[in-house]
Amino acid sequence: MTDPTEPTAPGAPVLHDLRTRLHEEVSKVVVGQGDAVDALLVALSVGGHVLLEGVPGVAKTLLASTFASALGLEFRRAQFTPDLLPSDLTGTMTLRDRELVFRPGPVFTNVLLADEINRTPPKTQAALLEAMQEGQVTVDGESRPLPEPFLVVATQNPIEYEGTYPLPEAQLDRFLVKVIVDYPDEASERSLLALSRTGLEPTASRDVHPVVDASDVAAARAEVDATVVSEEVAAYVTALVRATRALPAVQVGASPRAGVHLLVAAKASARLWGRHYVIPDDVIRVAPSVLRHRLVLRPEAELDRVTPDVAVANAIAAVAVPR
Repeated sequence: MTDPTEPTAPGAPVLHDLRTRLHEEVSKVVVGQGDAVDALLVALSVGGHVLLEGVPGVAKTLLASTFASALGLEFRRAQFTPDLLPSDLTGTMTLRDRELVFRPGPVFTNVLLADEINRTPPKTQAALLEAMQEGQVTVDGESRPLPEPFLVVATQNPIEYEGTYPLPEAQLDRFLVKVIVDYPDEASERSLLALSRTGLEPTASRDVHPVVDASDVAAARAEVDATVVSEEVAAYVTALVRATRALPAVQVGASPRAGVHLLVAAKASARLWGRHYVIPDDVIRVAPSVLRHRLVLRPEAELDRVTPDVAVANAIAAVAVPR
């Protein structure tokens, strides 16, 4: 099988170059989260959105803000709380000089950090869903388009359930990828402690400079769209998605939308490594992050210690890899 690091794309590899630049900038502040940076870049390059899940203190918020700083795009943060109203997110009509004018909310940005998204009620989650799915919000009966590019980076804590509103399957399905932000390895954690700091803030956070702009993002999206997918690889994606529906531990398998997202993410993954065509390794590489949040396990699966990642691994093992 072709070496995934061997660049074979004609012309300058846009996404591969962006990956190198972003990793260099983000690693000044965030240590040991290279896979999460790749997932964010994959989502940005195809117009998708990202759900980051991890325990407190693993730099989910710092990762999102540093990634946005390196992009050179507008970044805004919305802290999701039980009393957050849809208008707090989308904006509202206000009276100014005896005229009603629209005051845009934090969703009108390029990169929106939806911090602790599962702490806000379903009504506010639904307002964000429209923004994610349609690229617009509706305020006072009028649809208002969001800026391009538009990326939602949502975070949630997997260990606190009191006072939370679990995201419904319909909204989870709108996220291109769900990234598990885990504890760093020992070497990365030691490197983290070695970072120079001013108080609690890493000194290097001031040295994160924009290395990507909107034109780079547009070029990356065009590059991904032009990526070649063979019939064998497309059939492999279909078989993999359908295999999740046949697993004994799975009550609801991956949807047809999941198959589309899996193929598009695999195309972006190929471009990250400088190739202009998709190989099965690209599909396998992105499958856990694309599929884990779309599977609904049977209640008895927990007794057998089956997790969504285990289910995805079982589906991968059940499908023959094309050669």
